[in-house]
Amino acid sequence: MRKTLVWVRQDIRLLDHPALHAAAKEGDVALIYTIDESKDNRPLGRASKWWLKQSLDAFKEQAPLIVKRGEPLTILKSVIESLSIDQVFWNRCYTPYEIQRDTKIKKELQSCVKVQSFNGSLLAEPWEIKNQKGEPFKVFTPFWKTLQKHLEVKVLQPTQIKWLEHQIQDDDYTDLHPQHPDWSAGMQKAWTPGKEGAKQRLEIFLKESLGEYAKGRDFLDEQKTSRLSPHLHFGEISPRQILNAVSKKTQDANTEKFLAELGWREFSYHLLYHFPQIINAPLREEFKRFPWSDNATHLKAWQKGKTGVPVVDAAMQELWVTGYMHNRARMIVASFLTKHLLIPWQEGEAWFWDTLCDADPANNSASWQWVSGCGADAAPYFRIFNPVLQGEKFDPSGKYVRKWVPKLANLPDKFLHCPWNADEETLRAAGLVLGKDYPKPIVDLKEGRDRALKAFETIKK
Repeated sequence: MRKTLVWVRQDIRLLDHPALHAAAKEGDVALIYTIDESKDNRPLGRASKWWLKQSLDAFKEQAPLIVKRGEPLTILKSVIESLSIDQVFWNRCYTPYEIQRDTKIKKELQSCVKVQSFNGSLLAEPWEIKNQKGEPFKVFTPFWKTLQKHLEVKVLQPTQIKWLEHQIQDDDYTDLHPQHPDWSAGMQKAWTPGKEGAKQRLEIFLKESLGEYAKGRDFLDEQKTSRLSPHLHFGEISPRQILNAVSKKTQDANTEKFLAELGWREFSYHLLYHFPQIINAPLREEFKRFPWSDNATHLKAWQKGKTGVPVVDAAMQELWVTGYMHNRARMIVASFLTKHLLIPWQEGEAWFWDTLCDADPANNSASWQWVSGCGADAAPYFRIFNPVLQGEKFDPSGKYVRKWVPKLANLPDKFLHCPWNADEETLRAAGLVLGKDYPKPIVDLKEGRDRALKAFETIKK
């Protein structure tokens, strides 16, 4: 019978947890979560910190988790010695920093304990999926077709776990809660971090939304997306659990589209593993010459939802209040920032990193690069979303904009997505003075589009 320390990371759960499952078969188990404060580690954003605190609190009600903060290797060595640990298990992480860190830790610990890692976060390891030349994919569709041949829907059920008794005290982590400003009230209302929240979210989605997912997922004024992304990111539910649940439903265009979204998450990690530079540099080399704009005023207006373009502002308000943004809205605001404003995608990625509960290093960077045209399988640069048309198409009732930008609530539908086109009488009847009650657009949409296309021409030469 061996004593195993399971290092919990992006897998804050008991079900379908390969490292824990293996440890439970071999003897007593202790669980530890380290808040990595190493100088080379990118600190979590404020919304992610809020979620992490709630998730850890919820998990500690299920299992005796030790929470420590600092440099992981030092912490692990201390706990191994204190508890006379025989082996250390963990599920793998995939950012460049984490791979380097874990490789070093594994090498250091192997002199005194057995160390083993598992796949607990992805449907397939990034190195397992290759094209016919044995190379990594850069286009999603063939990647997804290949990945589907490797899918395993079986979920690991936890065996009887015998927890190792100990007297190790947690480090304080209450400061993960947002301090100045504390904008967590909206997140608290919108989310239930933890296993139960993930389970409930999946059940609601399968029952109420999956049947309309293929078309409904794009509409801002409807709740047809799964909203599982924060739970997935923190590992409160595994992609295999979701795959298993969806596989029991009638397979049609809706399930196919939803599973492809799980596939995009896998594709993002595939790209991150094989092209680690995508975290902060464009995958397409020519975009290193792109003439981006350095306009702090425009960036702040975008961040605060004060661009004067209703659907953009509504999305940015949704993000600030709830720590989440509808996927269609993410594409709209990203296109607006990188094309109409010519602000580098890295600035948008950094804001999402700080304010999204589901901020994920792979999804965040891959998706921002996709929209801005500089990543793998990227949308053509000349495909510039018109936010007015996007709003009219995907928020036809105006419900989304009216909810998040209430000052526009009394405008007729005709002008809701383009209030600058309304005459003075219409504005007055709506109780609205542009430039006072609601900002005028910070950029002319046609001029912004033309400027973006001219900028793109400069890197084609």
